[in-house]
Amino acid sequence: MSATQDIVAKLWKLCDVLRDDGVTYSEYVTELTFLLFLKMMAETGQERRIPEEYRWDTLAKREGLDQLTHYKHLLTALGDPKEKDAEGKLKPAKDPLVLAIFENAQTRLRKPANLKSLTTAIGDLPWFDAREEGLGDLYEGLLQKNAEDKKSGAGQYFTPRPLIDSIIRLTKPQLGERIQDPAAGTGGFVVAAHRRIYEENNELYGLPEGAAEKQVRDCYSIAELVPDTHRLCLMNIMLHGIEGDAQSMDTLTDEGAGLPKADLILSNPPFGTKKGGGRPQRGDFSTTAGTSNKQLAFVEHIIRGLAPGGRAAVVVPDNVLFEDGTGRALRQMLMGWCDLHTILRLPTGIFYAQGVKTNVIFFTRNVDRSESGGTEAVWVYDMRAGAPSYGRTRPLRAEDFADFLAAYGDDPHGGAERQDQGEEGRFRRFSREEIENRGDNLDISWLRDGEEEAEDGLTDPDDITAATLGHLREATREIEALVLELDGKEEEAPAAAAE
Repeated sequence: MSATQDIVAKLWKLCDVLRDDGVTYSEYVTELTFLLFLKMMAETGQERRIPEEYRWDTLAKREGLDQLTHYKHLLTALGDPKEKDAEGKLKPAKDPLVLAIFENAQTRLRKPANLKSLTTAIGDLPWFDAREEGLGDLYEGLLQKNAEDKKSGAGQYFTPRPLIDSIIRLTKPQLGERIQDPAAGTGGFVVAAHRRIYEENNELYGLPEGAAEKQVRDCYSIAELVPDTHRLCLMNIMLHGIEGDAQSMDTLTDEGAGLPKADLILSNPPFGTKKGGGRPQRGDFSTTAGTSNKQLAFVEHIIRGLAPGGRAAVVVPDNVLFEDGTGRALRQMLMGWCDLHTILRLPTGIFYAQGVKTNVIFFTRNVDRSESGGTEAVWVYDMRAGAPSYGRTRPLRAEDFADFLAAYGDDPHGGAERQDQGEEGRFRRFSREEIENRGDNLDISWLRDGEEEAEDGLTDPDDITAATLGHLREATREIEALVLELDGKEEEAPAAAAE
């Protein structure tokens, strides 16, 4: 076990100690984020970013109720841009990152002994070893632990690392490219893209003047709506050396239209309907302007957000591939404006928390920004049929994607020579004409799905529970979407009659 893995295991074990304080796993990770930020600023020589009275040592040396009271105060103070001193005068402006991480911060700890347990445990960790292996890897390990807990619900913000790494290998992020994730979750895609660029460019040493600074400050466009998840994202990218801004925003409003055009967009947008059944508030949207289906709207954002010749890899649920009405119109837009060259049908069990079957769609924006003729053919790789029962006892691994990576080829735009494996194989080519004859339905399968057999193979109680809850959540979402659709039609009917 590496030093990082050992530290993650020790920190995660502490959560059980805090159960009597009513702290959930997700709340525990947020609590750890506050404390680890203070400690890591001390360990990396960046404590100047924090006012002296709120630094790690000042907190850690306190005892009992005094420590808990001070902790509650510093959480409020570090997130307050207009903090005043005892004389009522404004204190000096705080570091923007500190303000963002501690914005509206609150502790769920009620017992002084539990806070002392955390500060003591964090202080006793082998920080030299952690720095050697990378503090970013340590934090990412905690995020993964949280996502793996089926009951926490955090899996919706965390895309499995083997899937992310495989997508990064295929899309090949390059130095100087503008890379965007409009629904970043905890920042996994951007972190992985930066890691590849960093490792392939001599850790950014020896570059032309200003190139390294530009890479870490200006090349990433990151957006996340959920406040606590945005906080985790900020911490994650900071520990991986990314200094650019991760914005707390709703990409499906006009704020999202202001994101710079990207050379590469990587994303796993949230599944389901927009909160409250609302429609996207985007003046530039045409195809999905009237839908509450978030994933359809995010795909339109990504199509519009690509620079000419820009490429994208996006995780989408099956309904994006087959839904009629707005769904079909969006697919026509996608195949007109872009070359939709590859679809990967993912195995079941990867996103049980959401209860949906998923895919990755790979596409490239037309170089001339034309709005027709982008797609001549779509290649579909079926990784779902006959797949193992993924879960705690059989986690997803990097080697599971080896055959797909080989079939995809070396061209990030899907232009490498490929072999149609026929009806008995996993990789097949479908012409645009064939797809049109299918009603533009891209939910294409030819091998026996085997989903039922895969779920029959689940043995871990948490995996079985997660699969069952997932199906129930998906059924509920489908009913809610139908109700919203019917309500919308009822609203349109009187308007039509009035005309």
